[in-house]
Amino acid sequence: MKGNASGSLNLLCLGPKINIKCYNEYFINEYIFHTEEYDQGRKTYNNKVCVKRSTSNEFEIDYYEKLKKVIEL
Repeated sequence: MKGNASGSLNLLCLGPKINIKCYNEYFINEYIFHTEEYDQGRKTYNNKVCVKRSTSNEFEIDYYEKLKKVIEL
């Protein structure tokens, strides 16, 4: 079987091809967010985000984090 693998099998062995675009900022609902790397060395920054989440017992948990990457899938 040496050298008889089909082209499709060879492509399958390479894994999925993922095409993504990366950005250093994101604009939504009249707000702009920058990545942490983009804001380094600047006097002002806007790289922190908050996500509110309700749990099954109706407690709200807020997650705060710095924006590290903006990707488009």
